Amino acid sequence: MMDRDVVALDDPVGASLSGPHTHLARRLGRAVTYLPGVATFSAVPADAGAAEWADLVRLLGRGEFADLFSCPATPPSDWEPVFTLEGRQMIWTDNSRAGQSPAESDIDVVELGADSVPEMLDLVERTRPGPFWPRTHELGTYLGIRDDGALVAMAGERLRPPGWTEISTVCTAPAARGRGYAAHLVGTLVARIVAREEHPFLHVAEANSGAIALYERLGFVARKRVTFRGFRTP
Repeated sequence: MMDRDVVALDDPVGASLSGPHTHLARRLGRAVTYLPGVATFSAVPADAGAAEWADLVRLLGRGEFADLFSCPATPPSDWEPVFTLEGRQMIWTDNSRAGQSPAESDIDVVELGADSVPEMLDLVERTRPGPFWPRTHELGTYLGIRDDGALVAMAGERLRPPGWTEISTVCTAPAARGRGYAAHLVGTLVARIVAREEHPFLHVAEANSGAIALYERLGFVARKRVTFRGFRTP
């Protein structure tokens, strides 16, 4: 892929909210964030000044959580740091398998919608794959696997910079691990994304060596290291 194709990945939140996720955006000046209940991700330009940070406070409210994801801009000193997490951004490059669905198996994958939100929130609470809220499923397609009717694994589409779709919320209930569910779900999502002529990518915590190894086996390679940061507005 051309270098210009990956430029949107340098600001995946801002690019998503200016592109495919415009309908889910709240914007003031050059500050932007998602609608409540969808995601807490916010973005300002890399050259943000006092005006942009003030606009983001107006959007979020005082004393509210601002998840700046991998935004390189540094907020003013009166913004309270909440967390910092080292991670990596990975892109799928295995074109030899482009558009191919995972091998046939007896694993039954179902699409998850608004009626599945309570189960999805419960699984996220038990597995902690990352932020997921009552309306997060509106970001894209979410797929799940059930065992005797209970949701035991899921993965879905999150950020959508133009030309790209992020795979996220990959999680499996502890009792159902070791069955290949995560690999099957990610592989299914990759095939769907490639079929619509977009590029799959994802983010993973640097300390999560097991997940990194899985994604590498599925054809993902590291693009760059990133630092995820969250703050409390003044």
